[in-house]
Order: sequence, then C-alpha cells, then structure tokens
Amino acid sequence: MASPQNQDISMRPVFREDHEQFREQARRFIEREIVPHLHAWEAEGIVPKSVWLKAGEAGLLCSTVPEAYGGAGGDFGHSAVMIEELARVNATAVGFTTHSEIVAPYIVAYGTEEQKQRWLPKMVSGETIGVIAMSEPGIGSDLRSMRTTAVRGDDIYTINGQKTFITNGGNADLAVTATKLDPAAKELTLICVETDQPGFSKGRRLEKIGLKGQDTSELFFDNVSVPMANRLGEEGQGFKYLTHQLAWERTIIGIRAAASIDSLIEQTIQYTRDRKVFGKTVFDFQNTKFKLAECKAQATMLRVFVDDCLAKAMRGELSAEVGAMCKLMGSEMQGKILDELLQLHGGYGFMSEYMISRAWVDARVARIYGGTSEIMKEIISRSL
Repeated sequence: MASPQNQDISMRPVFREDHEQFREQARRFIEREIVPHLHAWEAEGIVPKSVWLKAGEAGLLCSTVPEAYGGAGGDFGHSAVMIEELARVNATAVGFTTHSEIVAPYIVAYGTEEQKQRWLPKMVSGETIGVIAMSEPGIGSDLRSMRTTAVRGDDIYTINGQKTFITNGGNADLAVTATKLDPAAKELTLICVETDQPGFSKGRRLEKIGLKGQDTSELFFDNVSVPMANRLGEEGQGFKYLTHQLAWERTIIGIRAAASIDSLIEQTIQYTRDRKVFGKTVFDFQNTKFKLAECKAQATMLRVFVDDCLAKAMRGELSAEVGAMCKLMGSEMQGKILDELLQLHGGYGFMSEYMISRAWVDARVARIYGGTSEIMKEIISRSL
C-alpha cells in the first residue's frame, strides 16, 4: 500500500517519480538539519553557513544547474519540491530559494562559460552564497530609478551605490548587482561582485517583523573595482534579463503560499480536534467546521491553479501575466486563510511557540516582495 505521502503526490500529476524521491530526500534533511534549529536562528537573525554546506553536500542546492557545473540538471519540479518542503515547516526564512532559484539561474542563462565554471560549482556545494542586489532605499518597485552606478575604466568597472532589503546579505559571497552605466539613463547592467573586494561592505542586518531567521541586509559599494569579465550578459540589457526571470520568481511565491496553507490547515484541524472548550472539542462547533471547510475549498482551488502554473513553467510556457496571477492570488489567499486559522487557535495562536503565529507574520511580506500586489494587478491588467 502506498504511503499517505505517495498518495498525495500521485494526485498531483505535475510531479514525477524522481520528484517524489527528491521530496523524500529534502524532507529528511529539513527535519534533521533545519527544524530543530529554527528558533535559535530566528533569535540570531541568520542561518549559519555550515547549514548551507550540509545542504550542498546533500544535493539540495541549485537543483536545476546543469551537471557540467556540478548541479543535478533537474527541472522546475525539483525546485518546487524544495520550496514546498521548506514552506511545509515554515522554514521560508532559510534563504536557499533565492540562492538556488534566482541567482544561479541568472548565471546559467546569461553567464559566460568561464563565469559558469568559476561560480556555479561553489554555489551548488554551498561554499559560495549568492544574492541578487536590486532594491535600493527609496525606489520601491521602480527599478529603473536606481542610483547605483558602474563607471568604465581599463578593463574594470568602478561601482558606487547602496542596496537594501538584500536576502542572504549577511552571508553573501557573490552579489549579482544591478547598476547604471549612465546615471541619467534607464538602462541597467548586471555585474557580479565578489564580496571580498575592497570597498564592498555589508551593513547592519535589518530588523523585520517576520522572517526573522533570514539575514536581510544593506550592501554598500564604495569605489569597488570589478573586472569587466564579471559583467553578466551585455551592457544595458539588465532590465530585460531581470524581467525574463520574473514570471518564475513570482510563481515561486505562489508555490510557497499554497504549500504553507496546506500544511497549516492540517495542523489546525488536528489542533481543533485536540483542544476542548465547554465540554467538547473546538472542531465540534459548527463555526469551526464551516471555517475549515471554506479554507480547504479555497486551498484546493489554489493548489490546482498553482500546479498548472508549475506545469506551464516546466514546459517553458509560463507568461508574465500568469506568473503575476500566481503570486497575487497565492499571497493574498495565504494572508486571508492563515488569519482564519490563527483565529481558530484562540489565544494560543498569538504565541510564537505555535507555527501558525510565526507563519502568519512571515506571510505578510509575500504581498510586497517580488512586486507588490498592486504591481501584479497592473501587469495582469495589461492583458485585458
């Protein structure tokens, strides 16, 4: 007889047997190496680099990187498995996804052969932690208004500027940095900056209301000299490169939201069956059952849509509009449903010892990062 886990996966045709095997591997690692330490990492505000090395050794980082560069040569299905398994235990703060699903694919897609050979194997092993340095103070979602500049010299670029809200910024070894060659122009150029370069510095770890275990930092560039060989792709094409990847990056947020909702519904069902008030379980009250039924129906509808988006991504058919829909509906429904589930926990839902309280806070940023809900609506409206 198939295990409950296998039965669940078999009901989702987007996944194959090799995805299921990878899920089992990822789940064992996460339960052993991550779950017991989440509270400590939240208190410290950072995930130690030793965990990255262990994840690399276990083959859990950068699963879509080709075998020629040390990766497993997997597809977006393997990516989704890792995203879901981290979300299942509310370990979203562990920044593997940004490293594996955003930074590494930029290098795979736009890097030279020399760049791929230099950086990707160490990203796969966890020796090099990659970040994407786009956001700047005061510019919000308007990336074209950024002020970080790169001035051409003799075979070098000299970079000056500041970045903020950088996921994994404290641990960063390699920053894919969006710059402008002409401060008055709108065109962006991507340059890979190794963080041991003179003039590069990491600012304070930013204090956030959620995702407390994720080191989110400021980065500073003070006349940082970088070889022209570190440029990613062509000059002036950075914005185009960034937008090429955004549909998948936004779908990641939808995948994460759906997995979080599914896990927390099951936990809340168990909690309400165990918790007794007025002589009967919380689950026995009609209001509880109706609320849970509504949450389950909405979660099932979201799951079908998210899996369809994942299937489109795996076929190379995911559009910007559909990626925006996935992020919009996933993040908005996550906020609404987790709020209902927290309410069903009563006062205990406000206690950080319960996963629902931490997940509820952590989920709030999903409606902001990767493009706000308002920006998603603007993108979708263009196709109307």
